[in-house]
Amino acid sequence: MRVLSVAGNRPQFIKSAPLSVALRQAGIDEVVVHTGQHWDAELSQVFFDELAIEPPRYRLDLRTADAAAMEQPIRETIAREQPDWVLVYGDTNSTAAGARAAGAVPVAHVEAGLRSFDLEMPEERNRIEVDRLAALLLCPDERSAAQLEREGVGGRRVVVGDVMADAARMFGPVARARSTALDRFGLEPGAYALATVHREANVTRPERLRRIVEGLQAIDGPLLFPAHPRTRAALDALRIELPTVPPLGYLDFAALVAQARVVVTDSGGLQKEAYWYGVPCVTLRPSTEWVDTVEAGANVVVDDDPDAIREAAAGAAFPALAPTLYGDGHAAEAIAAALYA
Repeated sequence: MRVLSVAGNRPQFIKSAPLSVALRQAGIDEVVVHTGQHWDAELSQVFFDELAIEPPRYRLDLRTADAAAMEQPIRETIAREQPDWVLVYGDTNSTAAGARAAGAVPVAHVEAGLRSFDLEMPEERNRIEVDRLAALLLCPDERSAAQLEREGVGGRRVVVGDVMADAARMFGPVARARSTALDRFGLEPGAYALATVHREANVTRPERLRRIVEGLQAIDGPLLFPAHPRTRAALDALRIELPTVPPLGYLDFAALVAQARVVVTDSGGLQKEAYWYGVPCVTLRPSTEWVDTVEAGANVVVDDDPDAIREAAAGAAFPALAPTLYGDGHAAEAIAAALYA
């Protein structure tokens, strides 16, 4: 069996690492296509270097987030490789482009069925579209599978768990053992806030970004903010004073997440990673697709309200009886089996 995997941004590289291992162990030939949606070395190549992932067989190097620009090169690659499946991850424009380009080749969608119910988010529109195109819907939990059933989505649903939980299980201990990030930044475990802001809705709207920064500036104690290049450019353009550091490698970043007092973010993946590491999260969005983390009391959604950001960060605490969410850390093996079924 041959599977063509489409990836293009930082979270997708994290997800692909454990799944690539499981596919090889299952005797599946994986052809990885890197669209170039993230092309900075800090946001893409570092994952292949640090996690010893096989390099992509195809680097399209498109350097764009435009799904339409990605479709034809992906379509040409599919025609050349003749895969049995096209595998897409999550909700990015690379995900949508891969699903659209598949044509007659069946699509398998990792993280199927997630919904924030906020159609202003381009990611939400991508999720809905890709789920309708997919023949195999690989759901992280029963809630997601039930959502697909309610929507009447026609593909085969399989609850497999979340491959990012696999990555946390596999690479979390390695990160804490190898990383020297706390020493380099002069931080003490459990005594700092870790922040990330990168979503278009936050970075390209000046008033939203100003309000978020106001909230971040009000957080007590050390704040470490590894800034996406787009975010740093937006801060500079608006002359907003907020100390940041460049994007970090995966192992350094995982070690910092695992040992933070609180994570403050607009990232979907980071909400889950914080949960698996037992760190409370404050989410800088009006909604989240990872509602179980909120219901468990580990995540607070504050949007761009500066006072809410400050208060949530000050009062952040991880619940003592937090349930296990999104699988047991072995989703990759379940996905490989579902591709054969």
